[in-house]
Amino acid sequence: MTLQATVSLGWVNTVLAAAERQGVSRAALLAQAGLPPGALAQERWPMDHITRLWRAAAAATGNPGFGLQVGLQAGPQSFGSVDGLLQSSATLRQAIAAVQRYQRLISDGGRFQLIAGQGAGWLVYHPRQGLLAFSPHQIEAVLAAVVTFAGWVLGAPVQALSVQFSQPRLGPLAGYRATFGCPVAFEQAFSGVLLDNAVLDAPLPRADALSQRLHGRHAAARLAALSAGGALVRELRAWLEAALQAGHLPTRAQAAQALLVSERTLARRMRDEDLSFSGLLDEVRRASALQAVAEGRGTLAEISQSLGYAEPSVFWRAFRRWTGCTPAQWRKGTGLSAPVGAMSQAPELVRQLDG
Repeated sequence: MTLQATVSLGWVNTVLAAAERQGVSRAALLAQAGLPPGALAQERWPMDHITRLWRAAAAATGNPGFGLQVGLQAGPQSFGSVDGLLQSSATLRQAIAAVQRYQRLISDGGRFQLIAGQGAGWLVYHPRQGLLAFSPHQIEAVLAAVVTFAGWVLGAPVQALSVQFSQPRLGPLAGYRATFGCPVAFEQAFSGVLLDNAVLDAPLPRADALSQRLHGRHAAARLAALSAGGALVRELRAWLEAALQAGHLPTRAQAAQALLVSERTLARRMRDEDLSFSGLLDEVRRASALQAVAEGRGTLAEISQSLGYAEPSVFWRAFRRWTGCTPAQWRKGTGLSAPVGAMSQAPELVRQLDG
């Protein structure tokens, strides 16, 4: 893990409000999760805090569809300081790009990736948990919130073409059909929502270029303030990406040399910011591998070699650890096995933006 993952209070309140609608008070839920009442005074929560909240809410409500209901109840308040930017975007695709760029302002709990196809695009969610494993309700809430968010900015209900989860089904299939209004599959290569390009590129009713620029500046300032002290991780990530692209397996000693500091100084700075060189290298390799495999960029052996793995079998094991599936299953799941007519060409990955 690199930096401590946190989540905005806006998303926390969305979970609490959903539990209240089912008869579970905020005080009772916080107590069951082992969190003090004063936690609500914090602007952001550590990721493990909200995971405990999710687990407590699922137990207290006894509702297998709790996560879906949370996602359906997401609104402007759930997105905090980013909502104005999203509403003023020109299209849903542009709004999604804004979410990718300013994801940290909402939650560090995962990243979105848009995989573009000829007729439709997969919006894939990559969870990033803390020390505690996510509740599966958290993943369901995110995908349900995607559909809610799309309808919110478009000003009309949106129906996805397909939805899939990497996890098993939690409740009756009827609940998923009612939420998404489309085929839903489970235990797949990734969790995501397939949206028609006509939906992604439709003009938004509240689009305003000037307002978008103003909200964008505000979001950028908020993100800079939140990321203060995180310059080192950005420098290291950029250098690691460049080193891998050049075909070199980077080391910490080389990183120190590139950053014009001693290896001991770099080690101290990384320790002060709770950074792990091997963990950061693993993150960069993971992002590069997912993109290369989904794009069909070379054979498994070639991709393995480009990422500095001694043997394809080592890369294969790392890929299974990252995604829970094989490279072949991932490549198939990102578009080549999509519903007929939805994505007839190999997908093009849109680069995930940091933040």
